[in-house]
Amino acid sequence: MNKRLEKEISRIYADLSKSEKKTADYLLGAQKNFKEMTLEKIAHNAQVSQPTVLRFIKALGYGGFKDFKYEMAGSEREESSKFLYGFPISRQDSIRDVPAKTIATASGQIKETIKSITPEILEQAVQAITHANKIAVYYVENSSCTAQDLVTKLMYLGIHCHCYEDPYMQSVSAANLSKGDVAIGISYSGYSRNTVDAMEIAGKAGAATIAITNFEHTLLAKYSDLVLYTSNQQFLYGNAIFSRVSQLLVVDMIYISILLSDYDKYTEKLDESSRVIAKQAYGSIDDNSKDIR
Repeated sequence: MNKRLEKEISRIYADLSKSEKKTADYLLGAQKNFKEMTLEKIAHNAQVSQPTVLRFIKALGYGGFKDFKYEMAGSEREESSKFLYGFPISRQDSIRDVPAKTIATASGQIKETIKSITPEILEQAVQAITHANKIAVYYVENSSCTAQDLVTKLMYLGIHCHCYEDPYMQSVSAANLSKGDVAIGISYSGYSRNTVDAMEIAGKAGAATIAITNFEHTLLAKYSDLVLYTSNQQFLYGNAIFSRVSQLLVVDMIYISILLSDYDKYTEKLDESSRVIAKQAYGSIDDNSKDIR
């Protein structure tokens, strides 16, 4: 097993269930040819069920067994020549290669997002948001830019909401939600403890729950009524960083869909917000400027 994967397993080990730890222990101690390993063999040798192995794989951030097996079978040398923490670069590349490779990776994320989004789920999410009494957005770490962008866009449309990163305030906020309110959880992996816990609390309090995440069958999805998936690809840390592209794209989908749900109402709100913001800029202000409609 390569050092990078060993480090990642060690990082999440404390948060694993007892049976998932058995899977981790087996794989960390295995000396076999990983290319010949199957899901059935791992489950049998670790003395756990196949769903347990899949949950362990999901906890590591992989989309499925195939991606995980590729990582297990890859040598340190093969790994470094193809991907560095998910980025399509190697030691042979130069700075001149960065623009094209970065754009290509982001473009791939966007294409995956288009495949993953279900229009019916998007419509239901918009319906829940536009009819909500209160909206709370929960996130940690790398999802902050997505959460802030979502809150900003909703506020521009006259939809009041708040976002919470502090775990204590997330719990307090979630517990004070009720029927008619909406909780939105944003997590690339779908296993961010604080976000998942807040969504569980919000659901039990009676609020509708909406998740923006990358993978299916995660804990975040378990505690969400509606899930907007951004992709199912995974190359560990690098892809998590590129996930911002697809997450922000989903936010734009929500924003535009809300506008279309009641065009006159929300474009009027957007005009009002734009006029308020315009007064914060230096220079002349034309208060009689044409509105966006």
